[in-house]
Amino acid sequence: MKKILLAGKYPAGTADEFRAQLAGDGAEIVEATSQDALDASTDADAIVLRVLKASKGTLANKGKLKLICRWGVGVDSVDVPYASSRGIAVTNTPGANASAVSELAVLLMLAVGRNLMFHNRSIQNGVWSRTMFTDNAVSLNGKKVGIIGGGNIGRQVARRVQAFGAEALYYDVFRLAPETEKQFDLTFVPLDDLLADSDVVTLHVPLLDNNHHMLNAEKIALMKRNAILINTARGGLVDDKALLTAIDEGRLMGAGLDCVEDDPLPAGHPLLDHPNIVITPHVGGNTSDLGTVMVPMISDTLKKFLHGEKLKFVVNEKELSKQ
Repeated sequence: MKKILLAGKYPAGTADEFRAQLAGDGAEIVEATSQDALDASTDADAIVLRVLKASKGTLANKGKLKLICRWGVGVDSVDVPYASSRGIAVTNTPGANASAVSELAVLLMLAVGRNLMFHNRSIQNGVWSRTMFTDNAVSLNGKKVGIIGGGNIGRQVARRVQAFGAEALYYDVFRLAPETEKQFDLTFVPLDDLLADSDVVTLHVPLLDNNHHMLNAEKIALMKRNAILINTARGGLVDDKALLTAIDEGRLMGAGLDCVEDDPLPAGHPLLDHPNIVITPHVGGNTSDLGTVMVPMISDTLKKFLHGEKLKFVVNEKELSKQ
């Protein structure tokens, strides 16, 4: 019997759904809902990880551990080099949260473009703002949306903004195949051209060592006047201070941020108090119904692990093969 540890907080009933999916496969499902509980655990064979961190310190006392399954795409919460050195496979779930994240990205575009926070604050203060912000309101219809990252989420964003009448441009360090560009009606452009030509720029790439502040002051200065910036990917991709300056100076219309550099922001932080910036606490991939996609996908990985079969979506496969 292998012990599978669900680490983090999951939608209600998730543990039972895993038990049902893995019934008869020789798995015991246990839960650790806090970082302290995860750190103290020593006997798991596999971990399903959501929100919590799997640092070197967390993993050091887990001698039996052979697999970490991320509930999501990003693996920056896992010390992957250390896991690789220990022979621990790290998997993710590409595409599973693409619909949820892309929906939030479009929601933020609309909220900033239609001055949602201005109206909300005005009305809460007793001012019926029907005609106050009309000159500053924009729709997506007829606009160009520049998508940085042509993966699953970026493609879903393209589908959604096209439904609103927008044109989808994209940039990725790995250009998509021509048939994929045609399928999603995506036009590839160099990054600087995308920034200069887009009415909305939206980020959908992982945070890596080589793309920290990929949108720094210099890149933000290339953006179209009154453009909107959306980040539902990772804090650190955007220089938040440079972004705030650009908005304060009126060069950008505003921003929708599900990810910020200094997460969580303290009360009174200028990003929180700015009416042209809509902030959410990195919840793009967190919907209560996401388990209907995640649980079967991760269960398939766990079944392969339990039966000694080749795993899919292993992010450190190359490193493991060197051992």
